[in-house]
Amino acid sequence: MKVLRYTQAMVDEFVRAGYWTNKTFYDSYDRNARELPDQEALVDSQHRVTWREARDLVDAIATGWVEAGIPKSARIVIQAPNSVYGFLARAAAERAGLISMTAFATLRQNELEDILEKTQAEVAVIPAVFRGFDYLAMYRDLMVRFPSLRRLYLFDDVVPDNAPDGTKSLTRTAHHYLGRIDRATLNKRRFDPFLDVALLTTTSGTTGLPKLVEWPLAPRVCTSKGRIDLWALTKDDVTMAIAPHAGGAAGTLTYFAAPLCGAKTVMLEDFNPEVALQTMAREKVTAIGVVPTHLVRMLEKNVEAYDLSSLRFIRSAGGYLSPQLAREAEARFGAVITSDLGTQDKGSVSGCRVSDPGELRRLTVGQMLPGNEVRLLGEDGQIVPPNEPGVLWFRGPHSPAGYYRDPVMTAEVFDADGWCTTEDVVKFDQGCLWILGRQKDVIIRGGQNIYPAEVEGLMNEHPSVAAVAVVAMPDAEYGERACAFVVLRQGQSLALEALKDFLSSKKVAKFKWPERLECIDVMPTVGDSGKVDKKALRTQLTATAQFA
Repeated sequence: MKVLRYTQAMVDEFVRAGYWTNKTFYDSYDRNARELPDQEALVDSQHRVTWREARDLVDAIATGWVEAGIPKSARIVIQAPNSVYGFLARAAAERAGLISMTAFATLRQNELEDILEKTQAEVAVIPAVFRGFDYLAMYRDLMVRFPSLRRLYLFDDVVPDNAPDGTKSLTRTAHHYLGRIDRATLNKRRFDPFLDVALLTTTSGTTGLPKLVEWPLAPRVCTSKGRIDLWALTKDDVTMAIAPHAGGAAGTLTYFAAPLCGAKTVMLEDFNPEVALQTMAREKVTAIGVVPTHLVRMLEKNVEAYDLSSLRFIRSAGGYLSPQLAREAEARFGAVITSDLGTQDKGSVSGCRVSDPGELRRLTVGQMLPGNEVRLLGEDGQIVPPNEPGVLWFRGPHSPAGYYRDPVMTAEVFDADGWCTTEDVVKFDQGCLWILGRQKDVIIRGGQNIYPAEVEGLMNEHPSVAAVAVVAMPDAEYGERACAFVVLRQGQSLALEALKDFLSSKKVAKFKWPERLECIDVMPTVGDSGKVDKKALRTQLTATAQFA
């Protein structure tokens, strides 16, 4: 299946410049199996496999799928918690020439129906039960509605009696085919890294059902190499997926980047802050992938009781990480925080080096990734003067091929030359991107722009604030005013007047101050992504507040 957006001219451009190569992620498994055969590759609470074992298991699973008659470019949904076999299934899909769609474990029938309808997936790889939820029952119903979905593979060793006919154990399939690997056939099913659709990802779904995004392998490999350079990642590192590997926060570090340099990956199947800290100490983890919520919950524990001396850096993504929380995490974990910018449907934009000064790592999203071009545009569509804020537009070798089989939507987002916008309002300073807010989230109060990220950054320095989100509320006089939703630190309180006094002490313009304060127990997020769901906050505000 050929990609929608990339043309041969674009491929030639990025290949000539050295950003794209013909390497795949499976190539890294194969190389590591030869060069680091006995080094551990993947670890979870049940399994530990070396690079040679990982490569052979990937080949065995892929062989089993080919012999089952699954055609090349068939779509396969992998709804996997963090696990060794979740990773192996993703790599095996690539090896077998199957287009994999890795779904968050939190997705349910409504979202999956949309995915299955769009992809006509033939195969799903799932747990029978996870976190008390019966996935097998859900997929049994989905198979009735979507006849294209004909095969289920379970991460479990034993297939329950009530499973649909033909359901197989992925682990048993892997071991059954270990002695029957057909590498010659698998080699013939190799994806073209430039023009074949190999991967599907989903957006976070903040505006409705998640959108499907199609990727060839070349831009994913390109971004992974860029991240490896920023993080100084090597074969001696031990990465850990604390956030779900289906998303970027942990997936970029562990599934995509780690194999390219031979680093080991440890998987935390279900987040528990104390288990996470214990695992980090036991496995001598050097890098973790988290969303900010994970850091908050771990910092509530006695971090100092665990030997985390091996930890080098923390990759936080998927949501806003306040400078205050970043400083606390760096001090208590003894590791540096690194941030970056990217989206599932537009691609990767920028990133901080682990060696950057603390202020830049905590307050910016770093420098543009190699090959990315950037423009900052004003409301008139013209490039803004130097040092002025503007809406971020970029193009480069780190972007996907568009929305899955949807040329109309793809053309609405990417122009003919490949330019697109993240819709972030940003500024350049000290060579780095500083995010001021989302274009759609900018609050216009009486003709003056309030950038929520700026106000949130200041409010996060208040000792009572654990998390904050600033959203617009309608106002008859000014059009919009700012409302701050705050999660308080344990045992703390905060009143609106005290908040205003605090912002006054920060010398910030008065028109930017929130004029309503809502203290809530938990900040709503979009699934497992960690992103604050500002749409939900605005809906809550509309439902509860009486506006002038």
